[in-house]
Amino acid sequence: MIELISNSSDETIEIGRKLGSLLKSGDVIAYKGTLAAGKTTLTKGIAKSLGIEEDVTSPTFTLLSEYEGKIPLYHFDAYRLDDAQAFYDIGAEEFIYGDGVCAIEWTENVESAIPSDAIKIQIEIIEPEKRKITIENWPYEDIFGDYKK
Repeated sequence: MIELISNSSDETIEIGRKLGSLLKSGDVIAYKGTLAAGKTTLTKGIAKSLGIEEDVTSPTFTLLSEYEGKIPLYHFDAYRLDDAQAFYDIGAEEFIYGDGVCAIEWTENVESAIPSDAIKIQIEIIEPEKRKITIENWPYEDIFGDYKK
């Protein structure tokens, strides 16, 4: 487990950039965190590292946003889904086991649909701008030195 501290949204984006720089096709990021914790902000950094120039926004109402880069990014928001079956019903399995990186917000709502080897990220609000970011199942080298708790 890796524990990081971000003191601003810019730092959260930078942590996302570092994280994204090592991601490969087929990787799944499983986010947990309250509203406004920084899940989408972290995804913005991942997108930048994948060469995505489009502005990344929360897919709350569309459920899925697709972005083309060096590797495709599939950004899900499961906030409005009741369970894993609803997640499967929108075709999520095709993306989870597809050719891109899959970032899924609110995985607590669809827990049984998340692969066991997913990179699990919990984001907690410490202060208005400060976040604690906990990463589990990180299969790559630890490149987060500046942000380690």
